[in-house]
Amino acid sequence: MDNAGKEREAVQLMAEAEKRVKASHSFLRGLFGGNTRIEEACEMYTRAANMFKMAKNWSAAGNAFCQAAKLHMQLQSKHDSATSFVDAGNAYKKADPQEAINCLNAAIDIYTDMGRFTIAAKHHITIAEIYETELVDIEKAIAHYEQSADYYKGEESNRQVFSANKCLLKVAAYAAQLEQYQKAIEIFEQIGANTMDNPLLKYSAKDYFFKAALCHFIVDELNAKLALEKYEEMFPAFTDSRECKLLKKLLEAHEEQNSEAYTEAVKEFDSISRLDQWLTTMLLRIKKSIQGDGEGDGDLK
Repeated sequence: MDNAGKEREAVQLMAEAEKRVKASHSFLRGLFGGNTRIEEACEMYTRAANMFKMAKNWSAAGNAFCQAAKLHMQLQSKHDSATSFVDAGNAYKKADPQEAINCLNAAIDIYTDMGRFTIAAKHHITIAEIYETELVDIEKAIAHYEQSADYYKGEESNRQVFSANKCLLKVAAYAAQLEQYQKAIEIFEQIGANTMDNPLLKYSAKDYFFKAALCHFIVDELNAKLALEKYEEMFPAFTDSRECKLLKKLLEAHEEQNSEAYTEAVKEFDSISRLDQWLTTMLLRIKKSIQGDGEGDGDLK
């Protein structure tokens, strides 16, 4: 069957489902077998949604899954309703990001009501990613990553703590980009302190302390120096890291207002550990505070 044929069949199923819903509302039918008709309508909406999916008509698929979700709720079947809202959200993601968010939020409401916080957390991440990539609303993405982290943290298992940290690191990175440095510092320091004693995660701790120190550095050079001393004391392994050595060179170059020495230190670090976009942005912000460097060409290397 070609796409047009699938669409035609889906439209017929939608019409049949609507008839079943109307029939279930009539007084006598409501007394005898109203629920059966609703169940049949649910099944038809779901089949129609899958037909629309095959025909790549994502909006129609999302709408059909939504109809099924509402009927499942009417039948007091919360789990099936939430699943249908998630299916609707995934279909809408390809055509209407805002509608996808609405459906995923509806699923989250049901899951939290049922006490299924880990699943709710997962869907908050999906919403955050839609805000990041499709709608480019970073403030809202941050809010959903924070909510997800809160739900994961409530579960206490190692795996959930790891998931919570992943969300919080996203929040910290975006906060720093938005110049909310204090918020970023608190998160990087907290995760650094939480991971430095964990044999599996302590290797990452140096990255978190490095990022926290860079945020301090942008705000105030003296703060960065004091933070660096604190991190070395808390986590002696940090002293021998390339990140710590780079920070010391950068602080020295900044103190001497030596733009070339600053660039040279960054170049040397980058030749061994490639700098990502976030680090490059933060290092450039610090470099611009060196007198005489001005905006330049925004180059670090």
